[in-house]
Amino acid sequence: MEKSVQNLMEFEAEAERFAGALTKQGEGATLVTLSGELGAGKTSFVKAVARALGIEEIVNSPTFVLEKIYLLPGDQPFKRLVHIDTYRLSKGSDLAPLGFDELMRDAGNLILLEWPEKVADALPVPATRIFFTALSNDARMISYA
Repeated sequence: MEKSVQNLMEFEAEAERFAGALTKQGEGATLVTLSGELGAGKTSFVKAVARALGIEEIVNSPTFVLEKIYLLPGDQPFKRLVHIDTYRLSKGSDLAPLGFDELMRDAGNLILLEWPEKVADALPVPATRIFFTALSNDARMISYA
């Protein structure tokens, strides 16, 4: 499915729609991968999903710390949002120090992972793959697979 959004308000509404449709996938964590060029909207999408899930703290890119974990409030299918940015990694084994295998075993985790192509050799099949393409100004194409 492809969705074209023309501005930031539509982008955030699409992220909120996506967050509302999320359900647990199987026994372990639910993995969603986010791909696209620098500036295509991956982190902005994570921020909007986090807001839609009730996270009130500031959500920013974990590019330099690689991983941030946020507790989700209320009665929802997930207990934690795990935001991982693998831009600075070069292979799947680089995920080990983050405790990725353990994170993947916990069904309470919703893992949003940016730059999956950097660590593809260590990733299970994601529940959803999202691709972002910057069109012009704030317009984006969001493709779900």
